[in-house]
Amino acid sequence: MVDFVPKIVAFCCDQSGYPAADMAGALHRSIPATVEIVRVPCAGRIDTHRLVKTLDQGSDGIIVFLCHEENCQFLHGNLRFKGRFSYAQRLIEKIGLEKERLEICSLATNNGPRFSEVLQRKVEQLKKLGPSSRIP
Repeated sequence: MVDFVPKIVAFCCDQSGYPAADMAGALHRSIPATVEIVRVPCAGRIDTHRLVKTLDQGSDGIIVFLCHEENCQFLHGNLRFKGRFSYAQRLIEKIGLEKERLEICSLATNNGPRFSEVLQRKVEQLKKLGPSSRIP
């Protein structure tokens, strides 16, 4: 799997993850070329079906960048998503994928360097897991 480069979808909250991604770009921090950034108004709007469908459509891993607790513009969107996240991990394990393919990361708007570092680490983790088999 030396040549394997994982495809990662990064769902970025409009209030935290997306500004951090923008800052990472402005600081010329390295972001893997196979990362697709999906801007969402709030992590609380991401449902379990969307996560599973993203994996089914060929993504090897997903990271959701969301606000820190008690810092959500929509009050509890990040907490609602964390509940769905746990359920999604259990669900993908039941269908034969590793739960490590899904990850969440609380991030402040001014943390572009951490945004880049998390993505780099995720690439290395997914290289060890290998390509995601499509969901049956």
